[in-house]
Amino acid sequence: MSGLEIGVVGFVTLLALLALRIPIGVAMLGVGMVGYVAIAGTAPLLSYLKGETYWRFTSFDLSVAPLFILMGQFAAKAGLSQALFRAANVWLGHHRGGVAMAAVGGCAGFASISGSSLATAALMGQVALPELKKFNYAGSLATGCLAAGGTLGILIPPSIILIIYAIMVEANIATLFQAALLPGIAAALGYLLAIAIVVRINPEAGPAGPRAPRAEQWIALLEIWPVLLIFILVMGGIYTGIFTPTEGAAVGAVGTFLVAVTKGGMRMNGIIDAVLGTASTTAMIFLILLGAAVFNAFLGFSELPNFAADFFKNSGFSPMTVVVGMVILYILLGMVMDSLSMILLTVPIFWPIILGLDFGMGEDDLKLWFGIISLIVVEVGLITPPVGLNVFVISSMAKDVPMIETFKGVIPFFLSDAVRVAIILAFPVVVLWLPHVLKIN
Repeated sequence: MSGLEIGVVGFVTLLALLALRIPIGVAMLGVGMVGYVAIAGTAPLLSYLKGETYWRFTSFDLSVAPLFILMGQFAAKAGLSQALFRAANVWLGHHRGGVAMAAVGGCAGFASISGSSLATAALMGQVALPELKKFNYAGSLATGCLAAGGTLGILIPPSIILIIYAIMVEANIATLFQAALLPGIAAALGYLLAIAIVVRINPEAGPAGPRAPRAEQWIALLEIWPVLLIFILVMGGIYTGIFTPTEGAAVGAVGTFLVAVTKGGMRMNGIIDAVLGTASTTAMIFLILLGAAVFNAFLGFSELPNFAADFFKNSGFSPMTVVVGMVILYILLGMVMDSLSMILLTVPIFWPIILGLDFGMGEDDLKLWFGIISLIVVEVGLITPPVGLNVFVISSMAKDVPMIETFKGVIPFFLSDAVRVAIILAFPVVVLWLPHVLKIN
């Protein structure tokens, strides 16, 4: 077989292994090694692994990931999810759909310090579901808003998946964080609008709660000052160039640690749990990244990415048609794969295609625009059937709500995401404006 044929067989084999629920790091590493040997031989593979493993695990860019993961672990121990939901609820709960809006607001706030969708969905689900049930919210809206709100964890900076994308395409992490901020805010606002429309059509789905006294509202706001301070300090420092992303992550980890100890009452057992949780998550990510590196090297030898890039470049399709096709493919993949798997599997093939087309922007801007589009569509995969991971997380907590109801509940949020993707496709300035402004200043 030719190298191209071996590349196609390897890609299909990887998809089959993922369908069988083989861990993506193991699957990519195994297929990559076998394919590498089939094309180049055993000795070149061993030589490549010797250098790649050292370089991959000692990369300074990767040091930001465990620090942001540790920051999220400490944030969970500090009880910040409860404070965020409580603050949003006392200000919004007296409106129709207000408690659901508060759940989305709490998700957005916690996403700004956790960087994880599943953690955001799980923690906010524990906090908000009892309140949503207390006020007799429809099961579909209660679980749907939490499943969708959790997806904000991979879009609102800091985002672990965005860091991985930046490393894969050699983009600037700080600039990608800047590019993600406005789309992240737009996502939260779009979800709030979706809730407002749902309760206007069906008022019984989200009844209003009692109005909290003004004093209670201000007290609740004061309780979330650590979140605001940490976000402004970390993201503001990164955006303005005062911190590198790694330094900002270290500052954030220390800040959330102090909050967890002083306000959350975290003690030695909690510290040990946070460190072990960070270590296990980091080890999983590093294994996945090594597997992706070997698999991508195999694809490089097979010439499959170059063949795909040349095919689309000479196909006569407009660049926007190609991107829309990728968006549709992402949505289909999201029905059977998790978000990290999709990014690692598709970016090595999609990025050369995008780079070979003329979108009227430079390579750096193209990395930002395509990265945010990919992240948004991958985020949608967390709430699409049959493998919407956020839906499974929330459904495991709301056992009295059939999973089909939760999938129905996420439809308005899915439509909100579709509108947002269309706007960003048509108007790249939504993504590029903030990085350009901060670069000028």
